[in-house]
Amino acid sequence: MLRIDDKTAIQDWEITEQFVRSSGPGGQNVNKVATAVELRFEAATSPSLTGPVKTRLKRLAGRRWTNEGALIIQCDETRSQARNREIARERLAELVRKALKPPKRRIPTRPTLGSKKRRLKAKKERGEVKALRGKVDPET
Repeated sequence: MLRIDDKTAIQDWEITEQFVRSSGPGGQNVNKVATAVELRFEAATSPSLTGPVKTRLKRLAGRRWTNEGALIIQCDETRSQARNREIARERLAELVRKALKPPKRRIPTRPTLGSKKRRLKAKKERGEVKALRGKVDPET
């Protein structure tokens, strides 16, 4: 079980891990040992998360969210399979923690008098620049 906070936890059966060979330098170790981990969390069908949390998680996950509604996290930072597994699980927990926090409601504010005046001054100056772009009189 992966504990997110005191109320939320992801069960082990919701997560599947697949170990693959890492890319990059590492000599013979890279060619022989499957140290990289590919963690797959079936977020869309998870009973641990509510609907709004799943929606926020999908937005936060970006490209890591599949069409089937799974969240895929890959990690090949270290040469240790166990450490890569821990890192991937921590990344998943961090993403879910972020999704659990509802976004703050924006309180609309009115523009200040100074900002209105600056905006109108800039528009006036821009208009004057454009007014000078007229046709040139060849007679004068």
